[in-house]
Amino acid sequence: MAEVLTIQQMESRYAGEWLLIAYTELDKEMKVVRGEVLAHSPNRDDIYRALLSAKGRKVAVEYAGVIPEDLAVAL
Repeated sequence: MAEVLTIQQMESRYAGEWLLIAYTELDKEMKVVRGEVLAHSPNRDDIYRALLSAKGRKVAVEYAGVIPEDLAVAL
């Protein structure tokens, strides 16, 4: 069975990395509360490639750190 972590545990464990998360719980604002980390990498492109293997799962892509100033984020 996969390890289910809170978003705080993920951010601590994978600081500065992009995460592909199969979420098991979202809050009222649709933010990940807890889930399983399917992939992690400092390279965002690795996570987008990993999305191909997550077909049919409820997933989210998160960055575990401070968003760089030169990066645009769409919500």
